Amino acid sequence: MIVYSETKRTFILDTLSNSISSTIENLYVRETGYKANKSEVASWSNSMQFMKNILEDNEIPDDTGIAIEYKIPQTSKRIDFIITGADDNKRTAILIELKQWSEGISISPKDAVVNAAFYGRETNHPSYQAWSYASLLNDYNSAVQDKGINLEPCAYLHNYSKENGAIDDSFYAEWTEKAPVFFREDFFKLRDFIKRFVKYGDQGTLMYEIDHGKIRPSKSLADSLHSMLKGNKEFTLIDTQKIVYETVLNLAKREDDHTKHVVVVKGGPGTGKSVVAINLLAEITREGLVTQYVTRNSAPREVFQVMLTGKFTKSRISNLFTSSGSFTEVESNTFDALIIDEAQRLNEKSGLFNNKGENQIKELISSSKTSVFFIDEDQRVTLKDIGEIGLIKQWAEAYEADYHEYELESQFRCNGSDGYLAWLDDSLQIHETANTVIGDIGYDFKVLDSPQEVFDVIKSKNRLNNKSRMVAGYCWDWVSKKDSSAMDIVIGDFSAQWNLAHQGQAWIVHPESVSEIGCVHTCQGLELDYVGVIIGNDLVARDGKLFADASKRARTDKSMFGFKKMSKEDPSLATAMEELIIKNTYRVLLSRGMKGCYIYCTDPETQEYFKRKLSIEHE
Repeated sequence: MIVYSETKRTFILDTLSNSISSTIENLYVRETGYKANKSEVASWSNSMQFMKNILEDNEIPDDTGIAIEYKIPQTSKRIDFIITGADDNKRTAILIELKQWSEGISISPKDAVVNAAFYGRETNHPSYQAWSYASLLNDYNSAVQDKGINLEPCAYLHNYSKENGAIDDSFYAEWTEKAPVFFREDFFKLRDFIKRFVKYGDQGTLMYEIDHGKIRPSKSLADSLHSMLKGNKEFTLIDTQKIVYETVLNLAKREDDHTKHVVVVKGGPGTGKSVVAINLLAEITREGLVTQYVTRNSAPREVFQVMLTGKFTKSRISNLFTSSGSFTEVESNTFDALIIDEAQRLNEKSGLFNNKGENQIKELISSSKTSVFFIDEDQRVTLKDIGEIGLIKQWAEAYEADYHEYELESQFRCNGSDGYLAWLDDSLQIHETANTVIGDIGYDFKVLDSPQEVFDVIKSKNRLNNKSRMVAGYCWDWVSKKDSSAMDIVIGDFSAQWNLAHQGQAWIVHPESVSEIGCVHTCQGLELDYVGVIIGNDLVARDGKLFADASKRARTDKSMFGFKKMSKEDPSLATAMEELIIKNTYRVLLSRGMKGCYIYCTDPETQEYFKRKLSIEHE
């Protein structure tokens, strides 16, 4: 979808008449059905003046194509400014990422990421952003693939001086080489860059071809993903995983089937839901069908990218991984299949302020011919989590979709034992089970006497293969986010920082992150060999009964956002949800390790409770 598409001549006239921002705004409302926010309108007014000045050169033909706010199909991503034309050898579309930034940018240790003070958060480097858009079109647009259309991405920071640094630091060289960045001083450099590729105009026909190109994965992308997966033992299918995989693949490949299919795959920790999901992503892509791997949390997406590529840098396959909030504006049946992992974590609304869309389950089913929901309802860990099988069924019925349900059996995590998980449910008083003792299941569970002792054991185990980490309940504020020297978790003489500061969401596989402590938001959906867990004061034992206390959660934790309001409106529901969320959180943390789990409880009576649970079998 293109909001504004004209020739250079018309664009310059629209800008000279000071009507360009209102013209784009009116077209935006017509094309999207949404009103543009004030900051977007202001950016159009500002940036278009700069682009008009750049294009006022007689060597750039008047019939050169200009497209503004091009929405890439199957995504919510929009390319700010596109210039189309040709030289003596090829037709080219120049993709320009425009930024209003003037200061407040600093280097982040994370690949392709900068710190933006005015946002109060990190954001993508503009060169990476431009490159990723070109990568999407190269990998998914048939017109670009079949007609040899050349794409040249770049970024233009017309208010930002090169003297401010950071943006062109050598740390980002990989991305600035792939998509050059132009600063306030680079007016003539950007103009020359455009003239290198555009000697003849095209009346905008090239953009028309791109906009009407069929969506399909390129063979090179499919082959690349397949080769990454081939021989990777982390993603080998066994037993019921293979059955579910073949069944879903068969549904996705039914070209003559006009009926939507909704598939629910149930499975607890260690059943290999993600293993099946990644295999489906690779094979459906290899079949030439359009698919994506979807999760609410970014941690699984980033970790699986690292596991597939073996690198901690961005790659082409990152476009195959996306968030569950990316489908609010996607047209019906855009995808052949969507693979939704950790579906219990889906939210109702999307966006940074939870103000976009209607319902993520609805939007996912609408966007795809086949929707596959991998789910464990016992892993809902925030008040916003709406992923329930009953609700998925309701939306499947609303779309008259064929509904399919399967269940995976326990395979890997916790030494392949359902016994440990049953004991865990009984110990956390989530479900009453017959497994009141761990028994002889070969799983190493210990209650240690200090957090330092847990940390020392984890560090020792991690030296074997980098598959051991420490996690904790979110009962300590993330103060190191603003003060890098501050310690977040302080218990007596023990102190440590939360993760994310250096390795981001891929911390759980980064060798240097073993000294950091993770939480449920950065480890859910992932597995380790050994896990160390600090149970905070949000879960305490009193006279043999466990009680949840949301007030002991950190102020920076959003899991219980809305709890105070719920407590006033419906106290009994609030109490039930408080217990559900907090106990589920520890169920997730305590089931991350395949071979062992070591815990320390900050509350002495809770510490004794778990020691007592371990000693029962010896009485």
